[in-house]
Amino acid sequence: MEHINIFIKAIFIENMIFAYFLGMCSYLAISKTVKSAIGLGLAVIFVLLVSVPACYMLEKYVLKAGALSWLSPDFATVDLSFLSFIMFIATIASIVQLVEMIVEKYAPALYTSLGIFLPLIAVNCSILGGALFMQEREYATLGEATVFGLGSGVGWFLAIVALSAIREKLRYSNIPAPLRGLGITFILTGLMAIAFMSFMGIAL
Repeated sequence: MEHINIFIKAIFIENMIFAYFLGMCSYLAISKTVKSAIGLGLAVIFVLLVSVPACYMLEKYVLKAGALSWLSPDFATVDLSFLSFIMFIATIASIVQLVEMIVEKYAPALYTSLGIFLPLIAVNCSILGGALFMQEREYATLGEATVFGLGSGVGWFLAIVALSAIREKLRYSNIPAPLRGLGITFILTGLMAIAFMSFMGIAL
C-alpha cells in the first residue's frame, strides 16, 4: 500500500512540473507537438526510473555516514555525503548518454526532432530533483525509491503530453498577438498547476 501511495503522490500531488516547476526548459520547448512530447516524456521516465534507484544505492552503500562499513569496520566513520551532487550528476549523465545512443539508433526521426534537448536531460532539474528528493525523504527500501522515480517520470510525462495536446489545438484558436507563443503557454501551465493543486486535499 505504501508503494501505491508514493506512486500516486509523485504523479499528482508532488508533480515535478506543477508542484515544483522543475524541468521547465525542455517542458516548454518540446511541448509544441504531441509526438515529440511523448518521445521526450518516455525518455524522462526511463532516466528517472533508472537513475533514482541507482542514486539510492550509491547513497546507501557509498556516500552517507557509515555507508562504507560493509567494506571494513575501519570505514564506519567515513562520510562522503559532500560528494552527493557530483556523484548524482555523473550517474544521471551516464544514463542519459545510454538513452541518447538508443534513441539515435532506433528512432532517428525522434532523435532529430528532440535536438539538443535530449542530451540536456542530463541537466534537467526534474532528474536531479528526483535524486535529491529521494535523498531528503530517506526512503526505507530500494522498492520505494524505484516507485518514486517511476511516479515522478510518469507525472512529468503527463504534464508535457497534456500541454502539447492543448498547444496543438491552440493553432486553430484566435489568440491575441501579445499572448501567442510562450505567453499563452505560461498561462496554461499556471492554470494546469492550479488544477493539480486540488489533489493536495487528498490524504495519502
